[in-house]
Amino acid sequence: MKNLALLFLGICLFISCSEKRKYNKTEHDEIPASDLSGNELAAVHCARCHIFVSPNMLPKSIWKNDVLPSMGHRLGIFEENHLPDSLFIGGASIIKAANIYPEKPVLALADWTKIVDYYVKNAPDSIVSPQRGEKINAGLKHFRYRKPFFSEGLPLTTMIKILPDNRGIVYSDAKRNVNNLTFLTPELKKNYQLRLETTPIHYYEKSDTIYLTTIGASTFPHDTSDGILHKVFKKGVGKIPNTANASIPGLQRPAFMAYGDLSNDGLEDIVACEYGNLTGQLVVYNNTGGNTYSKKILRSKPGAITAIIKDFNADGFKDILALMAQGDEGIFLYENNDGYFTERKLLAFSPLNGSQYIELADFNGDGFEDIIYVCGDNADRTPILKDYHGVYIYLNDGKFNFEQSYFYQLNGAYKAIPRDYDLDGDLDIAAISFFPDYYNNPGESFVYLENKGNLEFVDYSFPEATDGRWMVMDAGDMDADGDIDLALGSFVYFKAKGDTTGLGKRWLSTGPSLIVLENTIR
Repeated sequence: MKNLALLFLGICLFISCSEKRKYNKTEHDEIPASDLSGNELAAVHCARCHIFVSPNMLPKSIWKNDVLPSMGHRLGIFEENHLPDSLFIGGASIIKAANIYPEKPVLALADWTKIVDYYVKNAPDSIVSPQRGEKINAGLKHFRYRKPFFSEGLPLTTMIKILPDNRGIVYSDAKRNVNNLTFLTPELKKNYQLRLETTPIHYYEKSDTIYLTTIGASTFPHDTSDGILHKVFKKGVGKIPNTANASIPGLQRPAFMAYGDLSNDGLEDIVACEYGNLTGQLVVYNNTGGNTYSKKILRSKPGAITAIIKDFNADGFKDILALMAQGDEGIFLYENNDGYFTERKLLAFSPLNGSQYIELADFNGDGFEDIIYVCGDNADRTPILKDYHGVYIYLNDGKFNFEQSYFYQLNGAYKAIPRDYDLDGDLDIAAISFFPDYYNNPGESFVYLENKGNLEFVDYSFPEATDGRWMVMDAGDMDADGDIDLALGSFVYFKAKGDTTGLGKRWLSTGPSLIVLENTIR
């Protein structure tokens, strides 16, 4: 599961500041110290891997107890002078081969101390949680809340898809050793199920074939290459899926797949966002025919989480737009030059953002597709509410330059889908949060942003928004009546520590795996 990845703030900056740790001073003495200040050293080392993170972004306790010790491992700083085996859980050989954790220190002791002092001395004691000026408006004007007649028990939904042509919904369940792909009728009754060895995270269908991607042995952070793209064939009366072939094995914890003809040969190629954890990659799988693919790595870093295939420069070849999380966060354009790709970073984000999702849509009607960007993954070492988590719109000037023109603060935002939900000719936005402020603003779980023109939106939620912990969402015309409906999937692994709302207990006992917001405007 892409969304619970452990977010590290860089791959080469920070070090431990615990007085109880022991270090091999001789090894440090072999490295010459610089005459740079702590601020200058931090900026130099940070720029190698991601944009600079200021000390005021996190409270002192998190820097000292979580972030700095973890980053120390990236510089060869370990307790008792040895590299612990616990760092290699979930793909030891891959992590070791990538040299994520050097066996010896790579920084002079004096420089190391200056960086630590800089962060600890300049970080605030605490950070005030973001406060809403106005409460989210109650009620959805033209959506009807529906729950399925079928339940999987504990909700662990990792994928949800509204099927076209009034065929219902398909969703996946991530229970250990019981991974089901469940098809529901338009009435939300169980139609049939497929039992799988590992958890599905992406569904795409074409004609009588389903392209189903499974994440591997665990939905939680790992680097093992055990994800698989399956081709599932629909056969027989009613076209029930019953035969599966592994088309592309060895995917490294995939999070998303995009499909399109990148080589203009009439065959559909695949872009795989192999998120991984400490390692990962963005990969093109070129379709060579006969259910075979050749592999081309575009980016050998973890965190690939969304990709879009489109001819952006109108040269006749489809390009790739990709969102990267997990450290070096940003939006990258890969321009296709007859099979050769040139990388260009369009937007860069803080490694604290927790980037989650992008989509293209023309918000100002100028004929150029803009970017809607969502960030809010808080399953990391910095689980505090952040005032920069939420939904962004970056307007396109038509020359691949994007400028932020709208921001809606939404704690723990996970996905936002722009569509004309009220059929008034402009784009509204439906957004979910996996880490909302349940105590003060439970309506943040789901927010509907109604477009009033000129990038002004009014927010709405609904009373049942807290019926689940929404991690996945899809939009589509489920009942074939001409308007766009929504399906939300809930993932509840455990009751949160210190939960005073009672929601976690309710989710574990009676929470639905999914709900539907049926659009009633038609």
